[in-house]
Amino acid sequence: MNILITGSNGQLGNEMRVLSAQHPRHNYFFTDVAELDITNRQAVSAFVSSYAIDLIVNCAAYTNVDKAEEDEVTAHKINAEALSVLGSQGVRVIHISTDYVFSGKACVPYRETDSAAPNTVYGRTKYEGEKLLLAACPEAVILRTAWLYSSFGNNFVKTMIRLGHERESLGVVFDQIGTPTYAADLAQAIFTVIESPVWHPGIYHFTNEGVISWYDFTKAIHALIGINNCHVSPISSEEYQYRTPRPHYSVLDKSKFKKTFNVEIPYWLDGLKRCIEKLNTEF
Repeated sequence: MNILITGSNGQLGNEMRVLSAQHPRHNYFFTDVAELDITNRQAVSAFVSSYAIDLIVNCAAYTNVDKAEEDEVTAHKINAEALSVLGSQGVRVIHISTDYVFSGKACVPYRETDSAAPNTVYGRTKYEGEKLLLAACPEAVILRTAWLYSSFGNNFVKTMIRLGHERESLGVVFDQIGTPTYAADLAQAIFTVIESPVWHPGIYHFTNEGVISWYDFTKAIHALIGINNCHVSPISSEEYQYRTPRPHYSVLDKSKFKKTFNVEIPYWLDGLKRCIEKLNTEF
């Protein structure tokens, strides 16, 4: 197949690039905004036609939750309108969505069938993107994920490592619960979908296994990287005073993905260990 991967300079896009070497039977076209504006219908159609694209994997997104509140027009263009463009090309699409489509107020893991109730611009535009994609391409696969990190780009893991080296003390919220997801494991899940002998359209949830708070996650990061001189204290979301609401509960039920594709999903700590091994040479 000829596979177009958008947003290839981001965390997930870079992990897809690395993993593609293990799947040499396909041809890959890695693009970011400089090479292809996914909001431009004419440009996307020309690219898909010129390179005979069979499948689009959309890793592009407007992910800055706070900035989205101030620039809803751009967030909507990238997270929503672009999905109508990508979905109308006459090829299959794999798209990455988010736990932010839910309210974050649950106390049991969210299933794919649970009602969406986004309360941020980011969440609303991502949910709108899901709907526009499925309307244009009913055969699409949507993977919702949460708490994504990687050795590439900017993310929570790398920020906590940097702050752990810079500061003697650090306050991290303990009342937001979710599952850290190593982007390399999400990339592997995407290839699982691609390589499946049967195409299974629909919405799926994918994160690593397990449940943890941001505070506990930080403690694990520091322990693995060997930071011993930064005291990490648990604080509440109210104490942190977020500019934009964050979900208090982001745990996603992954039963559908595991059953459909017959796979085991790595535990969050094992994913973190593999990421830290890659990062250790940088700090």
